[in-house]
Amino acid sequence: MEVYPDYADRVALYAVGSDPTEDLELLEKFRLAEGQTWPVAKPVGSMLQDLEVLQRSTKIAFDASGLIIYRAPFGQGNPKEWRRVFQELVESSG
Repeated sequence: MEVYPDYADRVALYAVGSDPTEDLELLEKFRLAEGQTWPVAKPVGSMLQDLEVLQRSTKIAFDASGLIIYRAPFGQGNPKEWRRVFQELVESSG
């Protein structure tokens, strides 16, 4: 995600695995192989079900209040859209 470095000091971004049985070490190896600069995490409890994540690469942005302000499935989203979302997150956090 080429836009993220511009916001890395103001927006928290995590790649969350879509398989709760996947080892965090494997996710970290994938992150490094892909050259991603943001941290990885495993889903907790029923998180994927609660957020209705039905396919990999679902992108969800939460504002400072925990409200979903952006959601896009696999294959959607572009740098212009992410710049808008990150800017909205920065502005909403004060």
